[in-house]
Amino acid sequence: MKKKESEVRRTFIKIRMNDAEIKMVKKYKSQTTERSLSEYMRKVSMQKPITIKYRNQSADDFLKEMLGLKKELNAIGNNFNQAVHKLHLLDKIPEFRVWLNHYESVQQSLVSKVEEIKLKVSKLYEEWLQK
Repeated sequence: MKKKESEVRRTFIKIRMNDAEIKMVKKYKSQTTERSLSEYMRKVSMQKPITIKYRNQSADDFLKEMLGLKKELNAIGNNFNQAVHKLHLLDKIPEFRVWLNHYESVQQSLVSKVEEIKLKVSKLYEEWLQK
């Protein structure tokens, strides 16, 4: 796919900047959706609109906390599954059979709730990322 003759960029412009200036330009560029410094500088010099990223710090903090909670719930579910699995190996002892029968339903309930919470947290996370 060839570009039109008018879209091909042939001219190279070189700008000299000191360390503070380039640092500031890169900082401003990082706050936009532009992927390259060249594209950012081109839009600035041509006075074209630039899309600025906006992040809500409280939402970011909430998401970080929810992701931590999701990991913790996952770990709790895994630990519970491991404990029940070990008890299955000991089901020859009568006392453990009673415990196993009772807590197998509790395990299923816990696992389903953990999965439900994980799905809701993932959904919230995706929604917040789009904003």
